Amino acid sequence: MKNILRDRFIGYAKINTRSDENSNTIPSTPEQMEFAKTLVAELEEIGLSECKYNDDSGFVTAILPSNIDKDVPIIGFIAHMDTADFNAVNINPQIVENYDGISDIPLDKDGEYVLNNRDFPNLKNYKGNTLITTDGTTLLGADDKAGIAEIITAAEFLINNPDIKHGQMNLAFGPDEEIGTGASNFNVDAFGADFAYTVDGGPLGELQYETFNAASATISFKGTNVHPGTAKDKLVNSILLAMDFQNSLPEKDRPEHTEKYEGFFLLEDFTGCPEETVLKYIVRDHDKEKFEGRKKSLEYIAKKMNDELGKERVFVDIKDSYYNMMEVIKKEMHIVELAERAMLRLDIDPIIDPVRGGTDGSRLSFMGLPTPNFFAGGENLHGRFEFVSIETMEQATLLILEILKLNANPM
Repeated sequence: MKNILRDRFIGYAKINTRSDENSNTIPSTPEQMEFAKTLVAELEEIGLSECKYNDDSGFVTAILPSNIDKDVPIIGFIAHMDTADFNAVNINPQIVENYDGISDIPLDKDGEYVLNNRDFPNLKNYKGNTLITTDGTTLLGADDKAGIAEIITAAEFLINNPDIKHGQMNLAFGPDEEIGTGASNFNVDAFGADFAYTVDGGPLGELQYETFNAASATISFKGTNVHPGTAKDKLVNSILLAMDFQNSLPEKDRPEHTEKYEGFFLLEDFTGCPEETVLKYIVRDHDKEKFEGRKKSLEYIAKKMNDELGKERVFVDIKDSYYNMMEVIKKEMHIVELAERAMLRLDIDPIIDPVRGGTDGSRLSFMGLPTPNFFAGGENLHGRFEFVSIETMEQATLLILEILKLNANPM
């Protein structure tokens, strides 16, 4: 199984499927559509049913029929095809056999980029594992092509081992998760699962059913630009207005100062000139009331500044992105408990912590498909230091199988 996972994942990783937040198409990039259609062909080849590419959503879906004569819940397993906003061209995965847990791992030929225990202490957890890394010039794409490889490998294993009893397994691979739009177009009713899991987490044992509530905020500042030589009592510099706005936010409410259930404001982009400046934020909090309070605080600061300026110069545009899926899943905790039991049967210690982010499951849960998330194996995601352990990928694949076996024969 390890060799199959390795080869399947590396094949997927080499394909550029980076999404584009500035695109209005579904999916956001043609490369994702091309990858999706290769997945359909692969799913058909290994013997799955109803394999198709859905034009309206960009999702690939397929079914592994039940091989038991009793009704059990239909379980979906979901992963995303796109990769994050980092170089994804000419991905060249490197294999490190039997890592000793101590040594530095040079990524590029010049030795400029190195995986080491000083900067990445999580490496010590992988003694004896085979690691797949980048070559230092791109991301790897384990988020979430590791999940795709694991789901397909599990389905293929069941096809090749019909003596293993299982209910119906529905597969879905979607676009544009990284830009927060992919799941919005997914047809939950047509998918037909009773519940699902996204295989989109990090290290071994992660099991998550709490995410952030999330919003994006664009704050625009209108200045009055005149020649600096005659600027007295006339110039209103929008850059300085933007700086005042940022400085009005709590200094400690930033990602670099927060953890666990603590929310934050993240200033992601700052562009401007004296005439006009735009700040772009993401707003995050697990607690819905605090989340709403954060959004109101942005509006309050803008109103206060406009009142003091005597003119409307600060404009706020806030859009919600997704909500904490716990609000849905807390009513369906048997789904989490099933995955937890499966982990324990595999001697995996469940790590049940809130996600300091979101998954497609955040949207899908509110669309009627309760969808917690568990580990796919990737570490240091979204950048050149990303890596994945083949052994962890194997455990994720075995977990899928164990969930299906337990569902078919509850104990």
